[in-house]
Amino acid sequence: MSIWWSLHLRREAASVPLARRLLLGTMETAGVDPDVSYDLSLALSEACANAVEHGGESGPPDSSAAYRVTAYLDGEKCRIEVTDSGPGFPPVRPRPTPMEAENGRGLCLIRELADHVQIGNKPGRGAVVSFDKILKWRKDAPLMAV
Repeated sequence: MSIWWSLHLRREAASVPLARRLLLGTMETAGVDPDVSYDLSLALSEACANAVEHGGESGPPDSSAAYRVTAYLDGEKCRIEVTDSGPGFPPVRPRPTPMEAENGRGLCLIRELADHVQIGNKPGRGAVVSFDKILKWRKDAPLMAV
């Protein structure tokens, strides 16, 4: 079983729950375990919120008003990628933000919720946050990987 979708979203707060609901609906329909679905949807929300807040100060004209979310459910793994058109991550990253801090917890949370995380830049096109997680399936999963 393989499912993938890609969204081109405006950098507005209202786009974050839209992406989250689409991911949750896809995983529920496929039969993914609700706990895994919740973890991935929370990580996606954090990545989207970062793109909305930080992802549009540079890049090609008119591109800063949008970001892209792509999700792949392929076999036993789900991979999600969020790409924006902002300045990207700085070359030298500051120390990790403590979980008690008011801001800056999103990337830490994504690392805690996903099995594998890649954070980087696409030259001239902004930041990319990609993460994946091994899927668990409900017993009655209609699209369970075999």
